[in-house]
Amino acid sequence: MKTTKQLTLAILLVFSINTSSFAWGAIGHYVIGKLAEWQMKPQTVQRVEAILQQQSISGVGVWMDNIRSDKKYDYTYTWHWVTTADGEYDPKIQEPTGDAYAAFLKIKETLKKGGLTAEEERDQLRMLIHIIGDLHQPFHVGKPGDRGGNDVKVSYFNKETNIHAVWDSDLIENKKMSYSEIATELQKRINPELIHQYTSKSPSDWLREAVAIRPAMYDIPENGRIGYEYIYKHYHHIEERLTAAGIRLAQVLEEIYG
Repeated sequence: MKTTKQLTLAILLVFSINTSSFAWGAIGHYVIGKLAEWQMKPQTVQRVEAILQQQSISGVGVWMDNIRSDKKYDYTYTWHWVTTADGEYDPKIQEPTGDAYAAFLKIKETLKKGGLTAEEERDQLRMLIHIIGDLHQPFHVGKPGDRGGNDVKVSYFNKETNIHAVWDSDLIENKKMSYSEIATELQKRINPELIHQYTSKSPSDWLREAVAIRPAMYDIPENGRIGYEYIYKHYHHIEERLTAAGIRLAQVLEEIYG
């Protein structure tokens, strides 16, 4: 009985540590999916939506967050983030159950190889769509030691929270725009040169890009109070990461299904 209680407490501790590790929130994932749809060939979108059983690419963006309550998918729990000290992937410091970067590479190759059942392919595809988004939320490419910013407590417009949650949702929600409105604004800035800039990079470059943003992410006053000034100085990083993720999601899906 004592062992059972200890195990239960350990499980609860793990969940209390990681429950704030959802990336982008729903709006961010929807934006990424919508941008990807607009960059893809219509026939590729149709093929992907057929696999998704007529759900949209943007609509399934949060599926991998929602399945955290389904024990069937417990093996994916740590696939939402990757840890890197300096922008290089180090398998020795990852979670024993896997990480977002390794999961992305494996799922991509699995989908390219084929031979899956309809249910397996649908699940793998929904995971791929979500993980690409996660890899572009800088705090999901976290440095060792503060659990992707979850341990960095801040006051956001007098709301007690942490810097990870601010980047997940608060900065985006402050815009008071729907996901389609945000996607429309970002789409206006996409041109062939920008597409080439992002699609010419490798997945390992994605990690280095996140680390390059870290000084901005941790640009927090000593009193931990952030608001309009922080948004003014750093929201453009959110827009850039969403745009990069949307373009690269389209690239990967075209590579597999185009």
